[in-house]
Amino acid sequence: MKILLATDSFPPDCGGSGWSTYELARGLRTRGHDVSVVHARPGTPAGTRTNAYDGFRIREFGAAAPAVPYLRNYCKNERFYPRLSEFLTERLARERIDVIHAQHVLTCLPAIEAGRITRVPSVCTVRDYWPVCYWSDLIHTRDGQSLCPACSAGMMTQCIRPRAGAAWPLALPMIPYMRANLARKKSGLARASAVIAVSSTIAADLRSRAPEVASARIEIIGNPVNISDLRRRAARPRQLAKPYALYLGKLAPNKGTSHLVRIAERADLEWPLVIAGDGPERSSIAAAAAQSRRDIRLTGWVDQDAAASWLAHASVLVFPSRGPESLSRVLIEASALGVPIAAMDTGGTRDIIVDEETGLLSTTPEELADDVRRLRTDEDLRRRLGAAAAKRVEALFDSSAIVSRIETLYRELIAESNG
Repeated sequence: MKILLATDSFPPDCGGSGWSTYELARGLRTRGHDVSVVHARPGTPAGTRTNAYDGFRIREFGAAAPAVPYLRNYCKNERFYPRLSEFLTERLARERIDVIHAQHVLTCLPAIEAGRITRVPSVCTVRDYWPVCYWSDLIHTRDGQSLCPACSAGMMTQCIRPRAGAAWPLALPMIPYMRANLARKKSGLARASAVIAVSSTIAADLRSRAPEVASARIEIIGNPVNISDLRRRAARPRQLAKPYALYLGKLAPNKGTSHLVRIAERADLEWPLVIAGDGPERSSIAAAAAQSRRDIRLTGWVDQDAAASWLAHASVLVFPSRGPESLSRVLIEASALGVPIAAMDTGGTRDIIVDEETGLLSTTPEELADDVRRLRTDEDLRRRLGAAAAKRVEALFDSSAIVSRIETLYRELIAESNG
């Protein structure tokens, strides 16, 4: 098959969605398919450029996107979509592509439209809540664990506040645009040949919160992780000689990172807490850490190899996310490496962790701290949870199994299109 992957993110500088896209591309290539990649990059100079990574030829597609709230989103969506769709349409026709698979919010609607025009089956992977939430995270308050019940005009007046601060009344006139933008995404996604939801929670929310999408073909297929490669990269010397707890990821409100210092204190954590990552909450976490009596170390952003090394040697992974995690790559990788996990029970986390069997799940930051304390004091529990977690994720999320399922989906869609 000739497969075009349209993606918002791709290595070497990317987050979890980019690495998941790469693992899919690599897995498909290993199975003998011809894979090409288009990387959408609004906010970079307009036009196309050619790049390469691990033998993949990548066509980058740039466009202006000024760093002005709402205007930036308009340029990355309403202005960008038709231009990218035109580019993808030309590629599909010229290269005789069999299936186009878009990986995230910026590429899904243009890829679906290009597939409709050229009669090429289109697949869209939904990795977070962009089809049902303007902000993609269902968060409408500064604190607390409750999620937004529905993306109505009334709820939008609330979700604007934690993002716009004291100036939130000035943003209220943008609500009609926000609602139209979200409606456009829902109706566009509904036209895909198939939608891949990376977790059962994402699939359930698509069906309940977006009736337009509920009629589409929705498959639940997780993010692929090359577990043997991960374990190879993780086989590096320890960066810290003594035991430590670890947080790995973005330092942002939806990740619950503002609770990390208090969790270490409540857990009476005798080990260092290593916080590996960067984001808007880094300065406030550093200030809280400086006032704490606990050993808390912020590393800043770490690359993929360093992240694997920090994970492999951690005694506990702390996962305080308050947002509805779709399917955390960090949790899958930590499980694959046999690291015991204390996590908030949010979103698709239960697709990865079975409470008390492959990790510990909690519903409040206080409970999470108590679970961290429990893991710190019980070596046998850490060993049992880590071993069971490694066995479970190897069966469910190894890239060979995930890519095989996606390949089968492609073949079914192509057969339907030709029939």
